Amino acid sequence: MAVRVLVPRLGEGVDELTVIKWMKNVGDSVAEMESLLEVETDKVVTEIPSPVSGIVLQIAVPENTSAQVGQVMAIIGNAGEHLDLETEHILSDMAETGVSLDDKHSRVEDVPGSPKTISIPPSRPGNPFLSPLVRKIAAENNIDLRHVHGTGLRGRITKQDVQDLLQHAKPGSISERKKQGANDRLVPLSSVRRQIADRMVQSKLSSPHVMTVMEVDMGRVIAHRQVNRATYAADGVNLTYTPYFIAAIVSGLMAVPIVNSSWTTEGILIHHEINIGMATSLGDEGLIVPVIRRADEMSLLDLAKKVNEMAVQARSHTLLPDQVRGGTFTLTNHGIGGSLFAMPIINQPQCGILGTGILQKRPVVITDEDGNDSIAIRSMVYLSFVFDHRILDGAAADKFLFVLKNSLEKWA
Repeated sequence: MAVRVLVPRLGEGVDELTVIKWMKNVGDSVAEMESLLEVETDKVVTEIPSPVSGIVLQIAVPENTSAQVGQVMAIIGNAGEHLDLETEHILSDMAETGVSLDDKHSRVEDVPGSPKTISIPPSRPGNPFLSPLVRKIAAENNIDLRHVHGTGLRGRITKQDVQDLLQHAKPGSISERKKQGANDRLVPLSSVRRQIADRMVQSKLSSPHVMTVMEVDMGRVIAHRQVNRATYAADGVNLTYTPYFIAAIVSGLMAVPIVNSSWTTEGILIHHEINIGMATSLGDEGLIVPVIRRADEMSLLDLAKKVNEMAVQARSHTLLPDQVRGGTFTLTNHGIGGSLFAMPIINQPQCGILGTGILQKRPVVITDEDGNDSIAIRSMVYLSFVFDHRILDGAAADKFLFVLKNSLEKWA
């Protein structure tokens, strides 16, 4: 009997994923637990194994298409079996809108030797079926579905078709196309780039960003690192500056707990756990933010190990979905490219994000205990703290940043 392969739930709160690559095509044989496809959620790529052995009869979700948890992705069975995936799309769309089969006067038939199929009359001539979800989206956005090209089975209009139309019809899209010259090159958007774009826009729209900057003398941190690098290396750990910044952030969050919070309509939610997101560049692919959980319970050595481990996992695309969720504060090192300071965008729904600039030797004024000034060369770095002004005011933000500065400059 043919088996429906459903979209799995890959983590708490993960309701949607994107199919990146099918590793089997229609007609291919697949063994139980053999890799069937790759999916992406929260910029993490995961292989999905086949639940059974058999032949891939049909594929319901094309590559670079999103799907909801519980939706049918494919049908696997024996050669010669058949199941109309139009039925599966109808079931999925009805589940999203809460519409039952009885609402559409449909009937369920048991067909010997195959899964249950549903017989539903077409909603209008010339189109096999318009699901309740498609109708709902069209009605809300005043879309005439007679002018929408369906890419689904037998020309069916899918949810993705309508969403693509809305995306291309946004204000400015026509004028943007007019700017395209004959020799210009259009680079298609990857799913990672789309996620980054959507989240950055959403963050700027949802919270008022304010930035405060302080500079830090990293002399003591540099000295501590020089003394301990060999010892850490003997344990297989590369001691970078990142663990020092994370440890300083932990000190700041413990001193000013409201920074470790999220805005809600009911009030400010102060988190008990301190989970630090570590923005990690993936080169041309974008970036990802693995989360170091309970960072306040870790020593510098523990943090250094975790930083190494997560950086390797991020760049080898082996992070799990849960490893990029649940952060309460984020650190980003924009100085790796030579930047002095920047205004990073908050990783919602967090309260703030800390940007670290390039470590640079600069002349600074030093005042001794007697009040005498002199000029000295010091290794300095700018810390840019961007915060949600709905949650924090300037005084609390400066207090948090001052604790970080003090923690780094007095490192022992």
